[in-house]
Parts: sequence; structure tokens; C-alpha cells
Amino acid sequence: MAVTRSELREKIMIILYQYDLMKNSNLDCDIEAIIKDNVEVENDFIKDMVYGVITYKDELDKLANLKMVDWDITRIDKTGAAILRLALYELKYTDTPEVVVINEAVELAKKYSDDAVRKMINAVLDKCIKE
Repeated sequence: MAVTRSELREKIMIILYQYDLMKNSNLDCDIEAIIKDNVEVENDFIKDMVYGVITYKDELDKLANLKMVDWDITRIDKTGAAILRLALYELKYTDTPEVVVINEAVELAKKYSDDAVRKMINAVLDKCIKE
């Protein structure tokens, strides 16, 4: 059965979340092992997105922080931060339509984050596409 891009983005978010947790706990975090633990079949979209977000994490965090009012990305739960980084990366570095990126991020946030984080993710992404 084919896996949808939505399902792939959910896997990416989980991988980024696990990577962030391990890195912040000073644990050995082998990104290839984390990907293999979460994905049954090798997938270029997942690898490209995961490595892209990790590579540009500081830049994505800076961009997110510029768009937030009285907050920064470190105050958001790790799941919400992973969703936001993924969406910002996809907006900035891929040709995925903006409306798709925002919708996918909001749907993930509805499933994994609270309402305040969902609204913040939506607002940050909205500001990014308007500027």
C-alpha cells in the first residue's frame, strides 16, 4: 500500500522529535539509526527532509523566532518545534505549495500539540508566506 505524503511528514516529525530529544539529553544520536527505526522502507523524501531540517536547524529557528511575538521556538514543546521546523524547511527549500505546507503542519499540530501551539505554528507560517 502506498504511503501518503501526510504520513511521510508525520514520520519525519517523529524522527526530528526523537533526534532533538536525544541530542538535548547528550545521548549518541545516529540519525540513520533513528530513521531506520521509524521507516520500514528507505525513502528519499524522508531522508531529504530530515537531513535538510537538521542542516538548517539554526537558520529555521532564527526565522521562527523572528515571526513569534513574546515567544521563541525553545518554549514550544519539542513536537511543536519539530512540526514548525519541518514546515519552515519545506516552505523555504522545496517547491511544495504554501497552502499544502501550512495545512499539513496544522493537521500535525492538531494531532500532536495543544491548541496554543497549533495557532502559533499557523501564525508563524502565515507571516512567512506573506513577507
